[in-house]
Amino acid sequence: MLTPEEWVRQHVLNYLIEDLKYPKSLINVEKLVNVNGLKRRYDIVVFHTDGSFFLLVECKAPEVQITQGTFDQIAQYNFVLKAENLMITNGLNHYFCQMDFENEQYVFLKELPEFSK
Repeated sequence: MLTPEEWVRQHVLNYLIEDLKYPKSLINVEKLVNVNGLKRRYDIVVFHTDGSFFLLVECKAPEVQITQGTFDQIAQYNFVLKAENLMITNGLNHYFCQMDFENEQYVFLKELPEFSK
């Protein structure tokens, strides 16, 4: 069903595949992840060829404001997944981060990095 959030997700997928040339075969959409004993569903992940997580994407509908709660949500998911990069978007505003696991923080980026195997 093409909900507003799904519209954003489809546009992000197109951006990752067509513009950034991320391999379609390494992209996964809407799968369950266990976060602190709770079943959650991530929106999009891009894997490295070794199966580790390159990118975790959280999509919101355009009318949903991106707040600290949104960053907290993706951080909780990433506590389990350990993706190197994060993207949060509502289709209008986009935030890109690279994880600094050593210092337990993320560093904001101007754009997503090129895909690395």
